[in-house]
Amino acid sequence: MSWISVAGVLGTLSVVAGAFGAHGLRESVSPERLSAWQTAAHYALVHSAALLALALYSVTLPAALWTVGVVLFSGSIFGLVLFELRVLGPVTPLGGLLLIAGWASLLWWARSGASG
Repeated sequence: MSWISVAGVLGTLSVVAGAFGAHGLRESVSPERLSAWQTAAHYALVHSAALLALALYSVTLPAALWTVGVVLFSGSIFGLVLFELRVLGPVTPLGGLLLIAGWASLLWWARSGASG
């Protein structure tokens, strides 16, 4: 699967998640949980757009880190909000660390002049 396809999948799911949070969850979860849901959808969408930009330059390490980071960060929050799966709590910061690592690896790539 190409990084453009991954960006498309994550972007689609991000928008669906945001819409579901705004329209489907408003009456059924607490404001705190709804805020967490919206944060997860927002982070997923931002990283989907950034992933699309990386795909145009064939930059793989940050793309991989962001993809796994979004799945772990946003996915664990979605699971916590929808199903109250407390076991996912420790997964969220791991996903966040992978998102940070993706940005740091992008900086490394840009400063080193690497190609991919």
